Amino acid sequence: MAQPTICPKFEKAISLLSQRWTALVVYQLLLGTQRFSEIQSAIGISGKVLSDRLKDLEQQDIVKREVIPDTPVIIEYSLTEKGRSMEPILRTIESWSQDWFQSESEV
Repeated sequence: MAQPTICPKFEKAISLLSQRWTALVVYQLLLGTQRFSEIQSAIGISGKVLSDRLKDLEQQDIVKREVIPDTPVIIEYSLTEKGRSMEPILRTIESWSQDWFQSESEV
């Protein structure tokens, strides 16, 4: 009997979301447009890793990077329509986690 195959599109989506920090970056940007330092301090990620994740998400058309020519230059990140469409998925995971995981203070 042949093994059922996983849909390649589903596999790609899971691969993207399971990459360390990626879902947290998208989740943080659900709050709205933010600068690099705001994202970094909110989720406690290193600058190099955050830079890599934002570049990946920008290439996937999930995050938009906007350069505002000011002194100093301001760079802001926001979710594209594709990125915002992930909100119900992340909110469902958030709800599931509230039901099934204890916080460290509850342990």
